[in-house]
Amino acid sequence: MIRLTGVELRRLVARRLVMLGVVAVLGVTVLMLAATWWNARPLSAEQQQQNKVQFEQAHADWEKNHEKYEKECRDAYASQPDPKPSVEEMCTYQEPKLSEWGKPTPSFVEVMPELLQASAYLLAFAAFLIGASFVGAEFSSGSIGNWLTFEPRRLRVYGSKLSALAVGAVPVAVVTLALLLGGTYLIIAQMGVTTGTTGEVWGDLLEMSGRAMVIAAVAGAIGGVLALLLRHTAAAIGVIMGYVVLVEGIFGSVLVSAQPWLARLNFDAWVMHGTTYYVQKCTTGSDGSYICESVEKTLSFEHGAWYLGIGAVLLIALGAVVFNRRDVN
Repeated sequence: MIRLTGVELRRLVARRLVMLGVVAVLGVTVLMLAATWWNARPLSAEQQQQNKVQFEQAHADWEKNHEKYEKECRDAYASQPDPKPSVEEMCTYQEPKLSEWGKPTPSFVEVMPELLQASAYLLAFAAFLIGASFVGAEFSSGSIGNWLTFEPRRLRVYGSKLSALAVGAVPVAVVTLALLLGGTYLIIAQMGVTTGTTGEVWGDLLEMSGRAMVIAAVAGAIGGVLALLLRHTAAAIGVIMGYVVLVEGIFGSVLVSAQPWLARLNFDAWVMHGTTYYVQKCTTGSDGSYICESVEKTLSFEHGAWYLGIGAVLLIALGAVVFNRRDVN
């Protein structure tokens, strides 16, 4: 099994499409770093002057009218439908501050988790495409039949292919995530704030990176399984695109309460060690009107891990049964 996996890894690395995919992933990572640098740049002198003028206008208006605005708001407070915030929250007009008109200083602690989450999606998508193309090409060309003449034990072949796809995704993920972590830290250290990046924070970021590596490895194997089941790379990609558009996009937006059972939210729960989502809660106000508000819900890390883990195991098991019994020609 180990020798077969080594052979599959050498075949995987030798494919030109795989190398192009790796280069594309690194290229997108560099673009993410460039976008981070662009967003972290300080404002120009002209922009700072414009913000100062706008601040002075807003401050002058506040000094002149804030008591009037608060009185009008309090007078109208009683007529507002329930539920509503307290009168202090609703009708207190805070004095404007110049810092509110400036550009927020980027913080490494705040920026990095979002970049790692985006990178997890990138790595999973690239690994899936590589896995689907690697296995799909063998069925499209018929070379899988020739390969089984050298190693007729199908489950060993099946296991070696999925293992190679999973293992092959790890070095790419390591390099990509290390480049993103190191590059972002250097950028924010020059143009933003890195204070608060304690050992605990680094530990959380490394754990998140590790979970992104795991999901990339699993995505590579799942790409191979779908290509095996459908016998074509394009068919495997089409199924995933159809799921994203029809289930995640249309069904997920219509039936909001089903979000915890969609792959995207569980993906986020796994990578981010828990995530949140919103549902609409509607009540009837005192005046008979129908009032809806967004309520924040939490999806736990454990839920995401079980959801993705069980789904991956079932799909891999189905692929094993099909490959072991179905004619490959």
